[in-house]
Amino acid sequence: MTLPRPVSAVVFDMDGLLIDSERLILKAMDEAARAIARELPFEVFQQMVGLTHAHSDAILVEHFGEGFVLADYHADVRARLNDMLAAGVALKSGVVEMLDHLDSVGAPRAVATSSGRNSLETHLGHAGLLDRFDAFITRESVTNSKPHPEPYLKAAEALGVDPAHCVALEDSHNGVRAAAAAGMMTIMVPDLLDPTEEMRGLCVRIARDLHEVRDLLQVMVRK
Repeated sequence: MTLPRPVSAVVFDMDGLLIDSERLILKAMDEAARAIARELPFEVFQQMVGLTHAHSDAILVEHFGEGFVLADYHADVRARLNDMLAAGVALKSGVVEMLDHLDSVGAPRAVATSSGRNSLETHLGHAGLLDRFDAFITRESVTNSKPHPEPYLKAAEALGVDPAHCVALEDSHNGVRAAAAAGMMTIMVPDLLDPTEEMRGLCVRIARDLHEVRDLLQVMVRK
């Protein structure tokens, strides 16, 4: 399968796509829930992947119910997560090879993430990847977060490329919705969320990992 249009640039999500952070977040949230004699089912966590903090908080409050103190829970999650992140977060399979290929063809690339700038700089800086991207769109860069297309439209603008000639790489459903609404050729690389029929309809491809995406782009990227 080929892509429908020539590719001029690539826009990456971060959590669950570039770095293997979603599993650490799940572990920290699960441990913090158990510490207050509650349970956080995986299905509830899945609902929060790719959402803004406000929307995720609403899900938590509804799930945990009466007596749940959101601020205390967040403080415990942050403390646990900071301990886990101290050694750095593993890169997802194929990240370096993908970036090497984009370097070889001179293709610009950006990150469009719902995370904050500090989180991005910490994780990508630790991995030595900050200088391998041309632009960063973070939570602070936009008025509307995913699934709104604004993060991806701003990424394309920052790169100086028509969104129609950008490939967007996402692992979350809301990320896919945002990229597709921006008019980008969207590829889902599933992490904790399985592709649904909606995702298959919005994506030009569901890829196993970034190695598969690199192989696809080897003959598609135009300078």
